Amino acid sequence: MQRRALLASAAAATAAAGLPRFAVGQPAGARTLRMVPQANLTSIDPIWTTANITRNHGFMVYDTLFGMDAGFRAQPQMAEWARTEEDGRAVTIALRTGLKFHDGEPVRAADCVASIRRWMKRNPTGQKLESVVDSLEALDDRSFRFRLKRPFPMLIKGLASPTNPVCFVMPERVARTDPFQQIRDATGSGPFRFKADEFNSGSLVVYERNPDYVPVPNGEPSLTAGPKVARFDRVEWRIITDAATSAAALQSGEIDWFEQPPPEIQELLKRNRQIAIERIDPLPLTGILRFNHLHPPFDDKRMRQALLPAVDQADYMAAVVGADPSLYVTGVGFFTPGTPMASDAALGPLTGPRSIDRAKALLREASYANQPIRLIGPTDILAPAAMTQVGADMFRRLGVNLDAALTDWGTVVQRRTSREPVERGGWSVLYTAFSSFEFLDPAAHTPLRGNGTAAWPGWPTVPRLEELRDAWFDAPDTEAQQRICREMQEVAMDELPYIPVGAYVSNTALRRNLQGRVPGFAIFWNIGRA
Repeated sequence: MQRRALLASAAAATAAAGLPRFAVGQPAGARTLRMVPQANLTSIDPIWTTANITRNHGFMVYDTLFGMDAGFRAQPQMAEWARTEEDGRAVTIALRTGLKFHDGEPVRAADCVASIRRWMKRNPTGQKLESVVDSLEALDDRSFRFRLKRPFPMLIKGLASPTNPVCFVMPERVARTDPFQQIRDATGSGPFRFKADEFNSGSLVVYERNPDYVPVPNGEPSLTAGPKVARFDRVEWRIITDAATSAAALQSGEIDWFEQPPPEIQELLKRNRQIAIERIDPLPLTGILRFNHLHPPFDDKRMRQALLPAVDQADYMAAVVGADPSLYVTGVGFFTPGTPMASDAALGPLTGPRSIDRAKALLREASYANQPIRLIGPTDILAPAAMTQVGADMFRRLGVNLDAALTDWGTVVQRRTSREPVERGGWSVLYTAFSSFEFLDPAAHTPLRGNGTAAWPGWPTVPRLEELRDAWFDAPDTEAQQRICREMQEVAMDELPYIPVGAYVSNTALRRNLQGRVPGFAIFWNIGRA
């Protein structure tokens, strides 16, 4: 599968030596940062959804008790200190003084307690933490305490994790919202305020600097840790789905940052000395083919396994980043390549010879009877859209009864939560990608859970995965954790909660007069104009 065959329109747009000038607004002022984000913002609730665009929104308007630096170490943010007592069964956390929400109300321990309780219902580490919590209560306005059934060494790291859903602190009145219902109030205490009066989904998202925000007084900005200094008074996300339009606006200076330019556009932008192409995340992002385990045909493990010979990770990744093999990784399993928990355990079905004919034979052996398979996917976000096109081609070559339902990313994010069967608007398969830090280990690995209807959309039930995950938390050292992760991968390659389709380098493009960008994802503190 050739990327240019899939994305011919994008290639055609870049065939000329230059791009046409598209007016998207006046040139950016010195105190305004204008950016084209990876996708439209359709949900403002970073607990309800794992969409990265909503996570990025969350880090604009909310703060966290602890941040995580680039070495994946937890550092205090809103917290002034944490104290562990009673042989690890009591953990007390105190807030820094002077923290305020955007409405002027002080941040209280009660807000933190309510926010943590909501987060624990949805985050993989939070769910594990909740199982060992005896009580969680505010002691006064500035401090709160966990009482645990047994020590939980991952507690602080879990609160610090940037993995979706992130433990953002919201006002108690908002955090009391059912975690499976979306909030409508984006009041936070973070470095920027969400301008609800200017929000126009599909067109414009606006944030303004929070003048009351007080960054942590020490440390260096690193991932989500360190001082969060807002150097712009205003940040605008311009929702532009056409890559050529975005590139033209970046070249003319009408925007400052294009979060996810496709490969053909990157090659064009490299010719412009005023534009820098940089890795947005130092580690590769992993793409996945996710199954709906609740309904036929992929409620049958044999049907999921039948696809393995047809999945070519190189095809998927070349569609995302182009033909340069230095920009992607194959032979990818269930943990981020190049990190301690990654291994080659049980990956033979993904690394051996590829064969559509073999996959067809396995489908027949699994008694596939032409049941409809609905693939849902986006047209307006780079990696999932490219992988979806490769996947649609793969399913067509397999001769299945395919319904490719392609829409915008926001609609996909909403639709993937449906547990209905295909005949009532549900779905069978989807493609998406996760940041490197989300697949580091089992603690925060959302799609590797096997806890049924409590799991991430797809809802696999795999008790052995859950048992091994519990054992991983209790493992005495890294070597023991690695052994458990190898076995988890062996189980996952048999049960297939999803199929890894490779990992890729995600590049971003921005004007060279922007300096101080914090690597990891689209982070808006510390970045400023030279």
